[in-house]
Formats: sequence, C-alpha cells, structure tokens
Amino acid sequence: MTENVWPVVELRQYTLRPGTRDVLIELFDRELVESQEAVGMRIVAQFRDEDDPDRFVWLRAFPDLATRGAALTAFYVDGTAWRTHAPAARATMVDTDNALLLQPAAPASGFRLPGGRPGVHATDLPESRVLATIYYLDTRPAEFTEFFDDRVRPILAGSGASPIACYVTDPAPNTFAALPIREESVFVWFALFDNADRRAEHLDRLTVSTAWTEDVYPQLVKRLSGPAEQLLLAPTARSLLR
Repeated sequence: MTENVWPVVELRQYTLRPGTRDVLIELFDRELVESQEAVGMRIVAQFRDEDDPDRFVWLRAFPDLATRGAALTAFYVDGTAWRTHAPAARATMVDTDNALLLQPAAPASGFRLPGGRPGVHATDLPESRVLATIYYLDTRPAEFTEFFDDRVRPILAGSGASPIACYVTDPAPNTFAALPIREESVFVWFALFDNADRRAEHLDRLTVSTAWTEDVYPQLVKRLSGPAEQLLLAPTARSLLR
C-alpha cells in the first residue's frame, strides 16, 4: 500500500434511472477512470449500493484543493473523454448533486491506496464489501473525532469493523462551482470486509452489544444533528478500494 497523498476526497452518491446502473458502471469503468486520473485525480472506488438498485456511489481524490479545481476543469471543460461520453452517462442519471467534500479527520486517517487496479476489461466482481457511515455533526469535528477514537472505535473493532479511513467535511470553498457540494458538517468512516457475511456479522454484533446500545450510541446521538446514514456497498470490478 502506498502512503496517502490524496487528502481531498469527494464522496458522490448518484440517483439513476431505474435499470440503468449497470449501464453507467460499464461505461464508467471502461471510459471514465483513466481519463480522470490522467488530469490529476485518483478514482478511489466505485460501488453498487446494495440497499438501492438505482444508486451509484463513488469516491475520487485529489492531492490538494488547487489541483482539484484544475483537474475538474481539465476533465469536464477541456477534455475529450467527458465530452464524448457525457450524453450516455447523463442518460442514466436523475440526480448527481449528493456530494460531500472531505478531508482526513486526523493526519493518518485517510485511505492507504494500492498502486494498481484491475485492467480495463476486468469483469470479475470482488467478494469484499464496504460499510460507509455518515454522521451529521452537531459539535465541532475535532471534538467528535476525539470522541470517536476514544469511545466508538474500540466498540467497532471489537465487533469486527476496524475503520480503514475517517474523514470530516472540508470547510474550504468549492473550487469547481459547476459541481455543487453539500455544506453539512459530517464525519464519515469506512470499513472493509472480506464478504457480505462478515459485514452482516458486525452489524448483528452491534445490535446485541449493551456497551454500544446502552452507553456509547446514546452519547454519540447527542453529538449529531440528525440520523446517521449507513451505506452498504459492493465494489465494481475495477474499484481500487476492494
């Protein structure tokens, strides 16, 4: 695994027209991975949302905000790949505005990414699964991060879900206004599992853990502005995170 040199991350959730998700994924994995990376970004992951057949979730990263603005301009405005494939991609999409701009919650809490991904013709789907949890904060991100590390992380690890990355909202101005960014203050953590059964076991263990249900979770809720959002994600054949 390489060192994390991609500290600016977008978490993007797209609502699609019914029955078109596989069409978009095939197009995305074939045409829109290397073409984005060629102009200065890293496509971290592409997922099917297992709770919603019409949702495509993906992550892309940048070395800094200035590079983000330049890279997105190079891809969406000046590049040929998006100009060529945008009509087909947009034909699958209902809403693409559900996007969060994130930064690592602590210096060492970002993704550690492998150097290579499956080739452009890959079709084998990994058995691995990802759990992404979004907390909408009613407290300062630094305070919540401390609470998470002290109280939440040990419970998660004990139930089989050691977080592989934790992020908070990046408060900087959006450097590419053509793509809206949600402005909520959030804390997002990701866990990687060998398969769907391991992820289900973790969730079941939390449900019966009195340390979680009676102690830690009630304290967590007091620090939130609304319900947590939980994403059950299956990597595509070319997802780097898998």
